[in-house]
Amino acid sequence: MQIDPNAIDTRPDLVSSSEVLASGQRIDFRPLRADQAAELGAYFTGLSQATRGVYGPHPFDQETADGFCAALDNSQTLRMLAWTEEKSVERIVAYFVVELGVRAGDRRRYDALGLALHDETDCTLAPSVADAYQSQGLGSLMMQHLLGLLPRLGRRRMLLWGGVRTDNPRAVHFYTKFGFRRVGDFEAGGTNNYDMIADL
Repeated sequence: MQIDPNAIDTRPDLVSSSEVLASGQRIDFRPLRADQAAELGAYFTGLSQATRGVYGPHPFDQETADGFCAALDNSQTLRMLAWTEEKSVERIVAYFVVELGVRAGDRRRYDALGLALHDETDCTLAPSVADAYQSQGLGSLMMQHLLGLLPRLGRRRMLLWGGVRTDNPRAVHFYTKFGFRRVGDFEAGGTNNYDMIADL
């Protein structure tokens, strides 16, 4: 069943699901709501410097979380969250941003490679997982959720937001596992990166 992206903010259940980690812990995948700035800010500020260092799209601070919730539009930028309950308190443990379209900087690099991108059918991914939940299978569960969901939102391909650093082999392996292929190399901020894209 196809999903109209414009319906997500009023019908978050259309893109939500639940999974269970190997540990038996339940995880709920839901899109960000406008009233969740405090929870998103707590996730952002709770990440280690190492995790923040490999994430490029935006700062991880409360001001950024406040801005996202104030201008929320999941029909353009789907901000998917993984929630779990710890000591009777719900908290965010992963945050995957999917731009339903293509960013200008990414488009320029792909154009130079002779690969045409299309806002109507391509999307752009930037994932992050809380430090305590890395290497627990959570990122894979979230990716599987998105791979099932994005075609229903009219998407046919997914590329990495700003590529992936070549000195992050764990991330490169993760993306390759889910069908991403390397299509180019570029340097940004003194770091070498791969452009990678996957068919959905």
